[in-house]
Amino acid sequence: MVDFSAIARWPNVPDCFEWLSLDRRGDWRLQGERVTHHGLVEFMNRQYGSDEAGRWFVQNGPQRVYVDLACTPWVFRRDGEGFVSHTGASAGEVRAVLLDDEGSFLIEAELGIGLLDDRDLAACLAECSPDDETSLLAFLRDAAPPVRWRDLPLTRIAAAELAARYRFVAQPRG
Repeated sequence: MVDFSAIARWPNVPDCFEWLSLDRRGDWRLQGERVTHHGLVEFMNRQYGSDEAGRWFVQNGPQRVYVDLACTPWVFRRDGEGFVSHTGASAGEVRAVLLDDEGSFLIEAELGIGLLDDRDLAACLAECSPDDETSLLAFLRDAAPPVRWRDLPLTRIAAAELAARYRFVAQPRG
């Protein structure tokens, strides 16, 4: 849960843009450099949230540091039969699975829309039926019968439509 208590003490601290990003593997990056300090990563994970406009941020005391998203607000990793987000929060129930025109495997879960970490892609694709590579490639070209992941239909989506459909801003600016 994001802590907003410092805003009351310092209400006029300006927002920060173009400093912080979330990459396709769920790693935080400060001005392009991967954040590796365990304590800082944990802090950012705890303070990650979104505003009413769909802009994602890390609340740093009184300052809101907006996050440039490489793909989606969440990056999901396998956790047994389920998924966990880059922040450690459970993705919850999987409601839909999508494949975009750039080959990204996306999961619409109770937590929100998230990109599957590419290190888990092979295992998730192996759970598709039909599970052969030819069927998946044909599916991407609109030339195949439906493909299912577990009990859910795999749905195509244009990468350019993700932000509007799921109401997030990939690159917030002031």
